[in-house]
Amino acid sequence: MGNGAIRMTTQELLERAKAAKGAMALADTDTKNRALLAMAAALESRGEDILAANALDLEGARGTVSEVMLDRLALSPARVAGMAEGVRAVAALPDPVGAVLSRVERPNGLVIEKTAVPMGVIAIIYESRPNVTSSAAALALKAGSACVLRGGKEAHRTAAAITAALKEGLSAAGLPEDALQLVEDTSRRSANELMAARGYVDLLIPRGGAGLIRACVDNAAVPVLETGTGICHIYVDRAAGLGMALDIVENAKCSRPSVCNAAETCLVHREIARAFLPRLRDRLTGREGRPVELRLDPKAAELIPGTPAGQDDFDTEFLDYILAVKVVDSLDEAVAHIAAHSTGHSEAIVTEDEGAARDFQRRVDSAAVYWNASTRFTDGGEFGLGCEMGISTQKLHARGPLGLAELCTARYLVRGTGQIR
Repeated sequence: MGNGAIRMTTQELLERAKAAKGAMALADTDTKNRALLAMAAALESRGEDILAANALDLEGARGTVSEVMLDRLALSPARVAGMAEGVRAVAALPDPVGAVLSRVERPNGLVIEKTAVPMGVIAIIYESRPNVTSSAAALALKAGSACVLRGGKEAHRTAAAITAALKEGLSAAGLPEDALQLVEDTSRRSANELMAARGYVDLLIPRGGAGLIRACVDNAAVPVLETGTGICHIYVDRAAGLGMALDIVENAKCSRPSVCNAAETCLVHREIARAFLPRLRDRLTGREGRPVELRLDPKAAELIPGTPAGQDDFDTEFLDYILAVKVVDSLDEAVAHIAAHSTGHSEAIVTEDEGAARDFQRRVDSAAVYWNASTRFTDGGEFGLGCEMGISTQKLHARGPLGLAELCTARYLVRGTGQIR
């Protein structure tokens, strides 16, 4: 926000977004894609401004959040370039608006088409990941909706600089800048206002910790699409290839521990625990960079040294270099443990036994269930959706990575020739 800019209330921002949603709903594919490409170019041309704002945010957050969370907040030239590429990837995707989802011709001659249409105004409450600002805006706008962003206070300067660049792109394509709004109030009050904004917000998507998501689900008067925290599990079956299992567990835990698709628990079949766990400990505690703290159940603690697991360790999203480890007697016990402790995000089995893998995938009730692959692939880009609005762990409307199709609703278009009932 520049010098002398007038601060708008959250209600005023909502009114502007609502006024702009009609133009977004009617925008054709070429116009939206021109806007997205201009938005990507503006992110690159304003890269220095964005990085300068991010440096101020990092300075303010240092000492108040963990190093892992600082990494989530930090931008670099490469990350800004990645944000721009993410927006371009959305531009390259098919436009979901107007797609015919089903078509029925009734015996009386009525033709009924179920078509995808924009939501209207999509509001996103998120925390301190600046790239969410660009990816959420790009997806909402390509899906024909206006977008209201409410970020965390630690990243507000960065989000404001990114939003300014994105608005340039909208304007360059002749679309209303008011279709993209960044809430200026980062207090709890503004989050509550979005939750209560019936008639203004057509869909609210919270992205963040368990407390934020629960507050939205419990208190919102507007429709909420729940994105989930990630207590993700890797089960190393008795028929696992140990080298593959080590690679998968290390990647799922260490490649970026602060994200929701990182593994928090490793379950190991007792028949291979004696061979596998010492190698796992050597791999994770002896790695370059930060070692992983292993929190062990009693059976695992008999085999390797580590920290005894506390009462809550198998129900905690650590978002850090910490891994809870448990030895299980069977695949049944692994599935039962996941059912009791998972948040329904992503789980994986490592095994060469196809029957065990199919059984695991059929019985585990999570949004993504892997066989011989890291949980870190649960991501809109990795699933071919461009970027994502979040990972839904609920079952109504959408589940898993939220891409363009999941940000639309449906309208029935019915054509007749004078039929009456």
